[in-house]
Amino acid sequence: MQTILGSGGVIGTELAKALTTYTAKIRLVSRHPQKVNPGDELVKADLLHADEVRKAVSGSQVAYLTVGLPYNRRVWQENWPKIMANVITACKENNCKLVFFDNIYMYDPDHLNGMTEETPVNPPGKKGRVRTAVAQMLLDEIREGRLTALIARSADFYGPKIQNNSMLTETVFKLLSQGKKANWIGRADRKHSFTYTPDAGKATALLGNTEDAYNQDWHLPTAADPPTGKEWIETIAAEMGVKPGYVVAPKPVVRIIGLFVPVMRETVEMVYQYDRDYVFNSDKFEQRFHFKPTPYPEGIREIVKLDYQK
Repeated sequence: MQTILGSGGVIGTELAKALTTYTAKIRLVSRHPQKVNPGDELVKADLLHADEVRKAVSGSQVAYLTVGLPYNRRVWQENWPKIMANVITACKENNCKLVFFDNIYMYDPDHLNGMTEETPVNPPGKKGRVRTAVAQMLLDEIREGRLTALIARSADFYGPKIQNNSMLTETVFKLLSQGKKANWIGRADRKHSFTYTPDAGKATALLGNTEDAYNQDWHLPTAADPPTGKEWIETIAAEMGVKPGYVVAPKPVVRIIGLFVPVMRETVEMVYQYDRDYVFNSDKFEQRFHFKPTPYPEGIREIVKLDYQK
């Protein structure tokens, strides 16, 4: 049995699809689980409740933690440590390996141009400090030999069928498709990597089913030489057949918008990722598994075809 904890989001969905290559026994766990594959087992659980997590993990050989919490600093500070503690305990009690799907909020902002698994950890924001702390909880268990686990890290992501948790979807794809100007925060002349969600799902499943991949960090496969913000907008607009209009919102403007729009208030501390080159390197994974990430034009083409063609 392989179990996805927090299965309702786009990463959990892509992972569930990919796991069918390795097992027919897939358990999807969330507060409102829905089948992705016909044979999926559904378990309703709240990851904040230790007993429910124990039951959800029971009998599993591998658990994948892919839960996405509301984009709110206070929610993260209160809930992430509880969730990680509950999942670690459940995995240890069931002798279950753990795969943690993580982001790169913990990296030093002065080292974002060419991020690798060795990039220094020095989070400048409160959300980054939360992610650093929960990742360290997992790393401490690995170091002490109490748990077999790995961390799979993704850049910001993009892909088909994403509803509301991708910056690129919300500020570019959706707006251009509505005949509006795209929005870009920070600077539009800086490169920005995005990980394609189907690649992330396939790669996470592959890591979880590779014995010697455990007890280390991995960057999930992400195309090299990313476009600048302006180039992202132009390429997406060309694929949609619309004008590539856009507005750039530097940090002071984002801060003002945040006075009225809660999600933008939460975004202010992350603007640093968009005012400099943000280039994510996945050479380690690509070389180990001979995996070629989806090229950006191909990913954009697939998203437009699946989500925006009438």
